[in-house]
Amino acid sequence: MTGPAGVAGLAVSAPTAGDLIVQRPEGLYCPAGDFYIDPWRAVPRAVITHAHADHARRGHGSYLCTSAGAAVLKARLGAIPLQTLDPGDSLHCGGVRVSLHPAGHVLGSAQVRLEHRGQVWVASGDYFVSGAGCLNPTCAPFEPVRCHTFVTESTFGLPLYQWPRQAAEMARINDWWRAHADEGRVCVLLAYSLGKAQRLLAGLDPTIGPLAAHAAVRAVNAAYAASGVVLPHTVLPEALATHPQRQRALVVTPPMGRGGAADAWLAPLGRPALAFASGWMQLRRARQRQGAGFVLSDHADWPGLQRAIAATGASRVIVTHGQQAPLVRWLQQQGLQAEVFNTDYGDEAAS
Repeated sequence: MTGPAGVAGLAVSAPTAGDLIVQRPEGLYCPAGDFYIDPWRAVPRAVITHAHADHARRGHGSYLCTSAGAAVLKARLGAIPLQTLDPGDSLHCGGVRVSLHPAGHVLGSAQVRLEHRGQVWVASGDYFVSGAGCLNPTCAPFEPVRCHTFVTESTFGLPLYQWPRQAAEMARINDWWRAHADEGRVCVLLAYSLGKAQRLLAGLDPTIGPLAAHAAVRAVNAAYAASGVVLPHTVLPEALATHPQRQRALVVTPPMGRGGAADAWLAPLGRPALAFASGWMQLRRARQRQGAGFVLSDHADWPGLQRAIAATGASRVIVTHGQQAPLVRWLQQQGLQAEVFNTDYGDEAAS
């Protein structure tokens, strides 16, 4: 394989005639259609796979996303010139047929399918593959899309990342909450405000005690509700000060919400029990550093990455971010052409 040196000596995908996606300083670009996918610099036309901050940014001339993801994207970016696509629909940009297919990551997350002159490419953004007892009930499941070239993430691209059964992990979280509630101790569960928080809320047992959520989480909850996703009722953490069952409460808050004057609401709650929900909790070191930890991720684990890539039938795979080297080596061992795109994606808080 040829091409300039990339991450850890990996070959960076060098543009060739007919490539439907190439990397530019602004982001991943489709020359035939003259648009970008999840660009990190301002561009005239952007197709957005999902509303996480590393994939959806302000300043683009126009935006395209799924109809299911519109409310969340507007909640994050405000008033933007937005066009949406429903499942099963497509549009033409230049000579490129574009369609959006569920990625299973967060509400409205999509894979971007590009078809042009007999070639089909799929840019997956971030994705989560249901299976082995893992299911995200708050968004449409990942849909395998057949293609010639598949552009994939590799956030958890190491064999050690294999997610436990979700029902068992949610039972552990509810047991942790119940045990502390019975001791009269408030629980604080740290989770990213978009996607992870809603998935947790959907699995929590509200009969244990009152549920509260940081304002950033509640704003996303409202966008989910506008899209038809049912979540349990929450109050702002400040409201727990006068709640008759405040010592049985569980608060869902982003990790960056801890500390400083912004979290003055923690003071009346005494000494809360803290836990972090993330795929990084698979690592024993991460569990020890964070205290209590629960393994729950909205990204594909190692077996999920393998299943997703195999289901595409792609002979060429380009890895955008995460544990690129191990995945590229594994792909090459399977006889596939494997390269990398150097991108600005990757937000550990969202994992």
